[in-house]
Amino acid sequence: MSIYRVAQVPALGGPFEIVEREVPRPGPRHVRIAVEACGICHSDAFFVTAALPGVTFPVVPGHEIAGRIEELGEDIEDWGWQLGDRVAVGWFGGSCGHCKPCRQGDFIVCENMKTPGWTYDGGFGEQVIAPVDALARIPDGLTSADAAPMGCAGVTTFNGLRRSPALPGDLVAVVGLGGLGHLGVKYAVAMGFETVAVARGAEKADFAKQLGAHHYVDSTAATPVAEALQSLGGAKAVLATAGNSQAITAAVDGLGPRGELVVIGLDTEPLGASPLQLLGAAREIRGHPSGTAQDVQDTMEFSALHGIRPTIETVPLEQAGEAYQKMLSGAARFRMVLTYD
Repeated sequence: MSIYRVAQVPALGGPFEIVEREVPRPGPRHVRIAVEACGICHSDAFFVTAALPGVTFPVVPGHEIAGRIEELGEDIEDWGWQLGDRVAVGWFGGSCGHCKPCRQGDFIVCENMKTPGWTYDGGFGEQVIAPVDALARIPDGLTSADAAPMGCAGVTTFNGLRRSPALPGDLVAVVGLGGLGHLGVKYAVAMGFETVAVARGAEKADFAKQLGAHHYVDSTAATPVAEALQSLGGAKAVLATAGNSQAITAAVDGLGPRGELVVIGLDTEPLGASPLQLLGAAREIRGHPSGTAQDVQDTMEFSALHGIRPTIETVPLEQAGEAYQKMLSGAARFRMVLTYD
């Protein structure tokens, strides 16, 4: 009998524990992946704490997965995958194919969408069974540790920017310089936008410039964020990566005519924007989910082409609990990534 290890939370409020399980077989239209790396995302907390419906324990989190296909299930011949292929699986972990959004081709808002760590065991383990439609091909230029965060942090920022109304040369602001924001700045620069990084504290200005930002706005300075953006001509798009509704709302008046606020930072508090702020200049506020498997693949290919990599800190599976707590505390260096030999 072959076994593999997972880092699981056995019950609500419990600590992570390392347990052994029998290696599973993939069913039809599924593959078994030998996991080489898995990012730790703030969204994992929604599963560990059962904050989302349908969570069952024990929970094996992890929706930023990178590895290699080790076994193919039935009925996937037409998909073109082979044993040994390098693949990533992100927040989008498969779709139902029959709900109305799926029938319209909008798979990322599938009413029955699957997510690793929520609807099936995630990447905090040495093996994962995943649906074939969740697979994204990892380009040769990316290591597994760098590819893993692209399945959520990378695709969310990349897709949020490329689906915005901004064109090369337009002013684009990225609010927040954490796990999402530092990638957002890199993508914005590579896409040809005049890029503004917005974060708390003057000490982050140098880091913003290292990322390639053309301007830095300290949100704690005397000049309000919106006023600072307007002094630069007004933003065509603001990518709000900070998980703070007040910080997100502070940028609304910094949008130019028909500018768009793209919200990807998660907060349960309501936004404070008024209709008056939106109507006169025809501004828009859009919530943006992550992206499909093809979007993840696009993100990785763009990243490989432009030399964009996430800032990561790698730890072994045995330290999953400590790494998760480090992420929650804000002490992590942007993205914690579990790596497996």
